[in-house]
Amino acid sequence: MIAIASLLDKKTSERVSELTHRLETKFGLSGVKITPYPHLTLLTAEIPDMEEMKQYLEQTCMEAQQFTIRTTGLGVFPGENPVIYIPVLRTPALNQFQGRLHRDVSEMSTEMGVYYSSNLWLPHITLAHGDTTPQMLGPVLSFLCQYNFNWEITLDNLTILQKCGDYFLKEEEFRFGRRELIY
Repeated sequence: MIAIASLLDKKTSERVSELTHRLETKFGLSGVKITPYPHLTLLTAEIPDMEEMKQYLEQTCMEAQQFTIRTTGLGVFPGENPVIYIPVLRTPALNQFQGRLHRDVSEMSTEMGVYYSSNLWLPHITLAHGDTTPQMLGPVLSFLCQYNFNWEITLDNLTILQKCGDYFLKEEEFRFGRRELIY
């Protein structure tokens, strides 16, 4: 299973990395480092032909223009190990982009991640994952409440994240916009 994500711009990546570092120092939370790059996951899929996928992503990115997304507040996916995240607001541009990707990739896939179908997808930036407990939520959320999460983020890439052992690592990154020929 791969993830197709957008890595976050430099400023936002630094913000997220600083927050996850503080959560690790103060609460021992390091599970989010399973994916060591701050990102927005657009979908997950089982892809039998990775070359076809890479060609599709390269073509899609050549035709795409960077666009801005916004975040606000904090969210929690409940469970035995709750996920703490920053919600990304859904906009027509983001919905259209993710919906097209999901539709096209599903034609190349043997399996799609269920939570990434366009009607279920809840875009977010993960701050804590895998090593949280319900008992930690109060203190962690109290700590995070001192920060402002009203951010503006520029998306300018699609990146394939591949599971390697315990981690999801960057396999290939594709930048938005036409490439310039250099002579």
